[in-house]
Amino acid sequence: MTVSFGSGDVLATFLESVGHASASDTLVAIADNKPTYESSVAAQAQAFGAIYLPMTTNAGYGGAMNAAVAALPPSIDWVLLSNPDVVLGDGSVDALVRAGDADRSIGAVGPAILTAEGAVYPSARSVPSLRTGVGHALFANLWVENPWSRAYRRDADETPETRDAGWLSGACVLVRRSAFDSLGGFDPGFFMYFEDVDLGHRLGRAGFRNLYEPSAVVTHTGAHSTATESGRMITAHHDSARRFLGKKYPGPLLWPVRIALGIGLRLRSLVVRRKLHH
Repeated sequence: MTVSFGSGDVLATFLESVGHASASDTLVAIADNKPTYESSVAAQAQAFGAIYLPMTTNAGYGGAMNAAVAALPPSIDWVLLSNPDVVLGDGSVDALVRAGDADRSIGAVGPAILTAEGAVYPSARSVPSLRTGVGHALFANLWVENPWSRAYRRDADETPETRDAGWLSGACVLVRRSAFDSLGGFDPGFFMYFEDVDLGHRLGRAGFRNLYEPSAVVTHTGAHSTATESGRMITAHHDSARRFLGKKYPGPLLWPVRIALGIGLRLRSLVVRRKLHH
């Protein structure tokens, strides 16, 4: 499954890689958050035999992905959720499915994700704590060597071995359909960013495992769809960080912390956006 937002220039490469990622027949659904007359997405979906779902409104990544999963036949057990600017490695989907089939408690399996330069992207991490999450969210771009960001980066170090994680990057992750459906899919309240952190956290709380399987390798070429909307995306990132930490730490006793976090994230967003335009 993938979500397009003006992704016609990268979609064909993703669709071509699907055929090499599994020896089994695959069904692809494309949710189009930006259907336009000039877009080539519908034509590419037809050329590759994919299901095309033009969204009436931009539902964000999680909302559009939920719609794509809902369009699949109920008999499908495993669903690969992927950005359109991802190239799947040979046999990568088969490797993910084998890993997931080894244990019914596995709810999601994530591959090793390489950058366009060939570096391993930290795609399997622990769910952020209040202290680390707030510290990193507030100071990452303002105080580079702050202790919270150092802890966050240490936690994100990848090792070439199969292991459990708190959450797996939504850029490319295989989910067990029954587990995904039992949680209602992604929380559509996250327009963009942190929907994968939230999903991993909820899977873990429901008793499912999030497994990192580096024998499956994919390449993420870059965030093309947000390149021209960086200011909007900075705001979305901060809003999502605040929403996730608010969901994880609810209740009246933590109300002052949530208020302080909200104010701090809004100020940080303003500072980062100002630096972006100078």
